[in-house]
Amino acid sequence: MKIYFDHEKLNVYHEAISFCAWVADFLAATSAKAAAKDQLDRASTSIPLNIAEGNGKFSAKDRSRYLEVARGSALECAACLDVLRVRKLVTEQQVEKQKEKLARIVQMLIGLLKKFSERACILREDEPGYWSGRDRDQEHEHDQDQEHE
Repeated sequence: MKIYFDHEKLNVYHEAISFCAWVADFLAATSAKAAAKDQLDRASTSIPLNIAEGNGKFSAKDRSRYLEVARGSALECAACLDVLRVRKLVTEQQVEKQKEKLARIVQMLIGLLKKFSERACILREDEPGYWSGRDRDQEHEHDQDQEHE
């Protein structure tokens, strides 16, 4: 495919487009009605759109804002897949492969955010495990420290 725009050079953009293609095929093959299906459609579309729009911004702050939205949409897609799985509209095998793809997308977006965002130090998806109450307290303290600087 010929490259016309800078965002088309980004691997994360291609991964996001690939995930959108899977979602389109999944939605076309699933006749059951579920709010999570509609949300998956919107959130999956949001990922590459925000990557493209953010990549076109000149300031690091603007670029980061769109990349953060793309990251949030990828996480939302992962949650939609969980909801669809527990409602038995998608299999564990289908979800596993797509969640791995979403994890790669999130990791790539975190890498980009670390280049452009001052707040990237609080991103945690690349670390294993769950947050404890102590982690949340430390993040809150970090946010307050940032506000006072």
